Amino acid sequence: DYAAGVTMRTIDAGKHIVLGNVELDATLGPALKARADRAGVVYTNSDGDEPAVAMNMIRFVRSIGLEPVVAGNLKGLYDPYRNPETQRDFAQRTGQKPQAVASFADGTKLSMELNVLANATGFGVGRRGMFGPELAHVNDGPDFFADKLRDGGIVDFLIGAAPGQGAFVIGHTEDRMTADYLEYLKMGPGPLYVFYTPFHLPQLEIPLTVARAVLFHDAAVAPCGEAVCDSLAVAKRDLVAGEALDGLGGFTCYALLEEYGRSLDSRALPIGLSEGYTLTRPVAKDSVLTYDDVVLSSPTRACDHLRVEQDARFRRARGDKMETVPSGGMAPEGRRRA
Repeated sequence: DYAAGVTMRTIDAGKHIVLGNVELDATLGPALKARADRAGVVYTNSDGDEPAVAMNMIRFVRSIGLEPVVAGNLKGLYDPYRNPETQRDFAQRTGQKPQAVASFADGTKLSMELNVLANATGFGVGRRGMFGPELAHVNDGPDFFADKLRDGGIVDFLIGAAPGQGAFVIGHTEDRMTADYLEYLKMGPGPLYVFYTPFHLPQLEIPLTVARAVLFHDAAVAPCGEAVCDSLAVAKRDLVAGEALDGLGGFTCYALLEEYGRSLDSRALPIGLSEGYTLTRPVAKDSVLTYDDVVLSSPTRACDHLRVEQDARFRRARGDKMETVPSGGMAPEGRRRA
């Protein structure tokens, strides 16, 4: 909510906004990008974080005549049940916060990064939570994804695949001349080709993002239209009525990536908004939380109103005709018509 307020005030002041915050962008990016477009300013997440690393490769792959069909992250560890206590020692050794480190390990940050990439590319998700195969090397990706491709592309991730970190893109071409050159240049026989960057340096690349925005009015990675995917809050353990949700990397929830329309239709609770809600009934481990399971413990926040705006835009774009009450366990006085 704090980040949403800062971003809106920045846009209202007529200034470009460069985010170091995929959580905000995954949850509310399309609504904020629409506001930035109306104000004539750049809204972007930063170079160096995986979504922008992948986006830069997507631009390159397209520029050499290939169609990107899969894009995503290389992930060393994925365990949705990690929490601040299990990650405390590692956090102390690395000078990080236990809850932040838990959000890396439990897949929440991963889901939200690929949410940002999906919204920037229009790529969907192959299934709820993605496939996330364990592979020996990123170059094994085409064999796994060959029978899982879909029109428009998908985002996904690889676990344990060398080189171990960074981002990857799988491009496709049936053009014979291009394929001959790619094979000659040791990219393999095709028709799927792997491109990857074995590092990401967000803290060092933020100045480059600022330069792109100010000098070229160019976003490194930003929503390309209405929301495509959503990061759902999923119970990390059996939860009981009266429990307060503790947000990203906490003890109560982890995130799974889902198509935005399915999220909206099922009234799923976005993990980015989950902190501040209290359960009104028990929720079993690994179940997706919905707005019907929770009540907002505080007055309606700016981020909740932005989400109402974003959901309404999506419904209009999809052609929904029924007037609906917006998603949210808001108190009656906080409700708005979509």
